[in-house]
Amino acid sequence: MQIKIMWMLNKIKISGIIGLLVFYVQTQINAQDVHFSQYYANPLYLNPSFAGSSVCPRLVANFRDQWPAISGTYTSYSASYDQHFDALSGGIGILFLGDRAASGTYSSNAISLIYAYKLDLSRKVAMRMALQATFQQTTLDWTKLRFPDMINPKYGFVYETQEQVKYKSKGLADFSAGLVIYSDKVYGGLSVNHFTQPKEGFVTEDDEFSRLPIKFTAHVGALLNLNKHRNKNTKRMGDMSISPNIIFQYQTKLSNGASYSTMNYGAYFNCYPLTVGLWLRNGFNNVDALIFLFGLEYDIFKIGYSYDMTLSLKGSGGSHEISTQFKLPCPVKQRRIRSLNCPSF
Repeated sequence: MQIKIMWMLNKIKISGIIGLLVFYVQTQINAQDVHFSQYYANPLYLNPSFAGSSVCPRLVANFRDQWPAISGTYTSYSASYDQHFDALSGGIGILFLGDRAASGTYSSNAISLIYAYKLDLSRKVAMRMALQATFQQTTLDWTKLRFPDMINPKYGFVYETQEQVKYKSKGLADFSAGLVIYSDKVYGGLSVNHFTQPKEGFVTEDDEFSRLPIKFTAHVGALLNLNKHRNKNTKRMGDMSISPNIIFQYQTKLSNGASYSTMNYGAYFNCYPLTVGLWLRNGFNNVDALIFLFGLEYDIFKIGYSYDMTLSLKGSGGSHEISTQFKLPCPVKQRRIRSLNCPSF
């Protein structure tokens, strides 16, 4: 009986310590941004310069469940709309982004407005330059946290905690920018997120670690048609293409003083209406994951599924991601504008 009581007390203490750690992590440590593995299926999140790049109106929705075998991990979702407007000499985009961590203990929601100016560099090469303004609301669910000072040795968590935070919900303004250059076959770009580094800490805003760290993304790729007769504006059953890609991401000054960086190497093989893809996400200290992708495209609709086989964390259950896209009818005048020919997943 004494052994059983001691075991219960130890379990309560461990739970309290875990609660304290969760609190510390969510209030003091700002991790890297939300990560989506279907990079080009979430174009405005990858680079705001993709706003209007398909010329015609485009609706995109994404959902990601990361490490489902570990209790209380991350679910992320996004939705966007973008379109090119001749009168504005560029594209307009709207991006919604949501993220839930630790079973909703920490959550954030953001809405972004994007303008991407289009400039023709030559008859075959164009450039888009974008600015993005974001409002983000982050929330801490205080009722889901447990601390050691709440523990009664006999009855468990019965006391009110004396731990306090300055904010339980916080809004902030954020700004990003991007650039993409493209021709009919190759494309490449650079984006800089959070270049104003707004402060997002729940406990204090006095230390530098409460700032949202700057993220850099550089990407380059090609879309090579294997059918010489193919017109890029029309697709026929069995049309084939391959698309090799490299994406580098770097986020500075995380709260522990370290930085986060990855190289992502991938390729798609397309045989209309099917697409298969394989990516390797490689941190500079470890190989993180292999990403397998399957996509289906028909007329105005696209749907994709990807699975991250996590190599850096055993027993995580990997990650699942689903994307959908709708390309709406395009005004006649806009059809003459060069669209960015790149992967859809």
